[in-house]
Amino acid sequence: MSWPSACRSGAGRPEREYEKVAAPKKGRSASAQSKPGRSLVLILIAIAALTGGMFASGHPTPRLGIDLAGGTSITLTAINEPGQPNAINKTNMDTAVDIMNRRVNGLGVSEAEVQTQGDRNIIVNIPRGMNSKEAREQVGTTAKLYFRPVLQREESGAATPANPSAGGSAKPSASSSAKAGGTGKQTSGSTATPTASATTQGRPVTDALKAGSPTPSATGSATPSATGSASAKASASPSPSASGGSGDAGKIQAQYAALDCSKPEQRATAGKGAKPGETTVACGKDGNVWNKFILGPVAVDGTEVKKAQAVFDTQGAAGWQVQMTFDSSGSKKFADVTSRLSKNNSPQNEFAIVLDDEVVSHPYVRTAITGGNAEISGSFTQTEAQSLSNMLSYGALPLTFKESSVTTVTAALGGEQLQAGLIAGAIGLALVVIYLVAYYRGLSLVAVASLLVSATLTYVIMALLGPTIHFALNLPAVCGAIVAIGITADSFIVFFERIRDEIREGRSLRPAVERAWPRARRTILVSDFVSFLAAAVLFIVTVGKVQGFAFTLGLTTVLDVVVVFLFTKPLMTILARRTFFASGHSWSGLDPKRLGAKPPLRRTRRPSAPVDPKEA
Repeated sequence: MSWPSACRSGAGRPEREYEKVAAPKKGRSASAQSKPGRSLVLILIAIAALTGGMFASGHPTPRLGIDLAGGTSITLTAINEPGQPNAINKTNMDTAVDIMNRRVNGLGVSEAEVQTQGDRNIIVNIPRGMNSKEAREQVGTTAKLYFRPVLQREESGAATPANPSAGGSAKPSASSSAKAGGTGKQTSGSTATPTASATTQGRPVTDALKAGSPTPSATGSATPSATGSASAKASASPSPSASGGSGDAGKIQAQYAALDCSKPEQRATAGKGAKPGETTVACGKDGNVWNKFILGPVAVDGTEVKKAQAVFDTQGAAGWQVQMTFDSSGSKKFADVTSRLSKNNSPQNEFAIVLDDEVVSHPYVRTAITGGNAEISGSFTQTEAQSLSNMLSYGALPLTFKESSVTTVTAALGGEQLQAGLIAGAIGLALVVIYLVAYYRGLSLVAVASLLVSATLTYVIMALLGPTIHFALNLPAVCGAIVAIGITADSFIVFFERIRDEIREGRSLRPAVERAWPRARRTILVSDFVSFLAAAVLFIVTVGKVQGFAFTLGLTTVLDVVVVFLFTKPLMTILARRTFFASGHSWSGLDPKRLGAKPPLRRTRRPSAPVDPKEA
């Protein structure tokens, strides 16, 4: 129904007066009023770009968590090591959980769960869709980290050198030296610094372990500890037994000669059970080539690495590097062993970084490294450098674990839960739409269109976050998306009610929209800020599935602000210019008569008082 006829006559002037009241002050941008189409075009372009990126990534659907899609559950049991009967305690278990969680989840929200069960078990749940094999390796390699001197090395399957010794000689001959990283170049007995090869994440990397200071000392004057000096000698043909090994040199040589690291079953048993003070054999991968090693007793324990990080050399041409800092005990041991290794030739000048009995890198030593700071440089990519620093930082657990069980979680129950959640969300959305249509009539079209835009953005962004930060949609996250329907609808209701209040005051629709927006905007921002703050706190202080709920709630809250500012307000400005809404049609939801609006004020001159003829 339109304005009453008594109010409609001469209504042009009042409308112009109110438009002047609603006009922006001088200096303010009027783009939101005069050009709302720009905002609509901007958000539509953003939706199109995100949708295109979603299909281009090859992941048109969000990743599902383990409770919805199934996955792998690994049970790890802590083992007491000889001589340490009280190593299994809450502090060490919590440390182990933190290390495993960092290595499995990495950056972002991958929804892999790592938690304790009882006093000695750790449960790792890996969602389906995540690389479960890689994750299992990450968990499996979270064992003891050691630095061992390399006594002998060659490509697995190559001819065993004639008359080899466990320790090798200080200057190996060409016939007894191994290939350097499979490059075809053989090291010689000359004094030229040889180049060894290391591997990180299965790619060949030529490393150089050098002093952290510009002018490192070559004297090796750091005071050696008993442990470091006992384990660092790689000269003059020491035998395994002389180096603290439990077997003789013949036994180690027999194991070394029979070892073929290209066979997985032999790699799995190579060096297993060797104690830190024993000489042992091990395998390591250089690119696509497996090398086998004879390694001396442990020189430095991985727990003595205080800090490790991947950095990019911006001053020189070294590229990506891994910088290490040792504690006081590790610094002394490292200085002693590098002083001895730097005097040898390849491969006796190499230092093997051994994680879970596998050589992950074997850089060579140029000179004695004192001061407790060192860096590994070479042809690293960013991924390789970060992976090696990750192993150095989090590879040394305070406990040893064995894989007790590996089970596959069925997705049947999760599928039923997902279906129930989607049905609940559909019912909730339908009830919201019915309410909007019944109460707001024509305005419900604006609300429904805004809800669709918000839902599209939420879905596309969730799908994109799967391959980028490993975000997985679990059941609590679905609940967060359902809660977001109410938050988004609440923003529209605040805006609509502000407009209707302005109409009740006797204003026409166009100025009512512009006057209502600043007031509604403040309320919407405050409400969304409180919701986002609650989601952020919940995300920080919780773990596992609850984080999925908090993440989804925070994401949808941010998108609510984007949709209201770039879609709802501009669309309402455009519709206010259409006759159906501007005339106050009974089905527009803005009928002045139904809202009990006051008639528009009109400026009229007060009539002059009649003149008394007697006074005249």
